[in-house]
Amino acid sequence: MGSESPAIDVPRIFSEHIPVDAIINEILMPDIVIAFFALGLLAGLVKSDLKVPPAIYETLSILLMLTLGLKGGMALHGHTQNLVITELIAVIALGLLIPLVLYPVLTRLVQLGRTDAISIAAHYGSVSAGTFAVVLAMVEKSGMELRPETTLYLVLLELPAIVVMLWLHRYLSAKSSGQDAKPTSHQSSILHEALTSRGVVLLVGGVIIGWLYGPTGLAPITPVLIGGFKTLLALFLLEMGLVTAKVCSPLPLQQWRLLVFAAVTPFILAWLGIAVGLWLALPAGSILVLAGLSASASYIAAPAAIRAAIPEANIGLAMLASLGITFPVNVLIGLPLYQHWVMQITG
Repeated sequence: MGSESPAIDVPRIFSEHIPVDAIINEILMPDIVIAFFALGLLAGLVKSDLKVPPAIYETLSILLMLTLGLKGGMALHGHTQNLVITELIAVIALGLLIPLVLYPVLTRLVQLGRTDAISIAAHYGSVSAGTFAVVLAMVEKSGMELRPETTLYLVLLELPAIVVMLWLHRYLSAKSSGQDAKPTSHQSSILHEALTSRGVVLLVGGVIIGWLYGPTGLAPITPVLIGGFKTLLALFLLEMGLVTAKVCSPLPLQQWRLLVFAAVTPFILAWLGIAVGLWLALPAGSILVLAGLSASASYIAAPAAIRAAIPEANIGLAMLASLGITFPVNVLIGLPLYQHWVMQITG
């Protein structure tokens, strides 16, 4: 993962007499931020008393979201004339398509009830900001090319799945009871809450600020936020590792179908993201980001919106799948594999 080539260059290793420890590092060592997630996961599994104070975690999440937005806005600064509207529409369409495809899979193969299937489909159609931060760090480390608007993918994919699945829940509920499926004031307030949630406000606000001020205007805060991005991400992932261990203890084996779904689905959805990226003729870095986002599942925005709109849904099941299984599968295994796939395809 640390190399810019899609595979280990065996002839180079022998011809240049690279030390054995460097070879092992090139083959086995993940990005440093992934190691922090593994540390948190291990600490949680062995019942360590390691804890990240809630106030620290809140601060980390705020700074991480804001920094992601600022980085995207800075990339857009001076390049907005090159934005391709069809690309952005295609990304939104991808966010609408994924949950609608997953819903029948969840009802028929995973054998979930309608409410829980809608809930989990919404989680998997939405995206993980944590996964986005990790894949962005991977892209920057490997020097893969990114389109300036790539950070907008996170914003564009955050809400469409939640909105379409809330509509589907309303439609199916009205159909079964013979009532009108028009939106209610309660649903409108939920949509307003989703659109004005902390994550959306920080991401969109950061993009706007970064776009308006650019690298020069943001120079006074760049060393702290942009320069400290990996430090913020490492500490955030340490807490995510602890939370993942807690969610998975004990592992409910009676939900084995859902566990298999959560472990396998990311790899299928990653190929969907890669296919869309290739169709849009995106550079390799943007394709990898789109693949990582497509493979991810929300554990912040979607739980809050679904809990408010569909109180009968089992949010614990959704968190088990999205945070307990899919997030670690992506971070520890999936993202390096997706990077290999993209680099093999794009050359």
